[in-house]
Amino acid sequence: MVHGKSNAMKAVRLHRRGGPDALVYEDAPRPALLDDDALVRVRAVGITGTELSWGTTYAASDGTPRLPSIPGHEISGVVEALGVHTAGLRAGSAVFGLTDFYRDGGEAELVAVRARDLAIKPRSLDFVHAAAVTLSGLTAWQALFDHGRLAAGQRVLIHGAAGGVGTFAVQLAARRGAHVIGTASAKNDRLLRELGADEVIDYTAARFEDLVHDVDLVLDTIGGDTLDRSWGVLRKGGTLVTIAGADNPKKAKRFGVRSLFFVVEPNRQQLMEIGRWIDAGTLRVVVEAVFPLEQARMAFEKSLQGHNRGKIVLRVPENG
Repeated sequence: MVHGKSNAMKAVRLHRRGGPDALVYEDAPRPALLDDDALVRVRAVGITGTELSWGTTYAASDGTPRLPSIPGHEISGVVEALGVHTAGLRAGSAVFGLTDFYRDGGEAELVAVRARDLAIKPRSLDFVHAAAVTLSGLTAWQALFDHGRLAAGQRVLIHGAAGGVGTFAVQLAARRGAHVIGTASAKNDRLLRELGADEVIDYTAARFEDLVHDVDLVLDTIGGDTLDRSWGVLRKGGTLVTIAGADNPKKAKRFGVRSLFFVVEPNRQQLMEIGRWIDAGTLRVVVEAVFPLEQARMAFEKSLQGHNRGKIVLRVPENG
């Protein structure tokens, strides 16, 4: 036991599949460390409302059921202990990271995380804003650069531009030197232009496909009808990247474009680079709302309502 504490901690857990109503704030066992883990005392954790529908929330990597489970993989906090095979961290380090989706997450006082998935927290951010970076920032980075191959001078259309992923994508694309077009409600026009958008289309007043043509890249965070209508705005040889729908090779072939669906992966080096940009003042972190850990149910409900500006974050009490 660390610091002579009891073997219990406060956590938000799921004992069955379900929505926010299935979340229970309760005592839970402290996590056990693997050799390559860091034990992190969580200070904040980002919310992705759809997590409660993911198969990984209820299963281990080998497919066996994992209940009760703790959600929340977008964390910031302080390293409390380290396994025997870890490097680059020390006890007391302030860190942030994206944790393994197949393991218990960070909606708890403590979480066990692969040490290689953690990076030192940006100096200029508090823990709440650091937690808002990890999934959204990495998703935007990987979508635009690893999968979308975005280059300076290209034109990119970002759906859901005012959301958690979208606000990072707008900034990263602008700083890459791309021409950035975002879809969002009119109330977010000023924010998105401040973040670097060249054009903002109010999706409640116009159909983007009537205004946009021959873009090099579409980043879709919405899915459904928005995804379906996006194929025709790409130039031949362009790329459609979605995090909200399935890949469709047949449609891609018909339109003469590349398409792919991907799931974000933890990446310490990319987080470090994002953190450097944040500390340099070239990336801004947008947080919609902050809830205490025990109000996780309310936070998930708000996330699932959509139309949020930036990220929703849970703050964990500083016990211990």
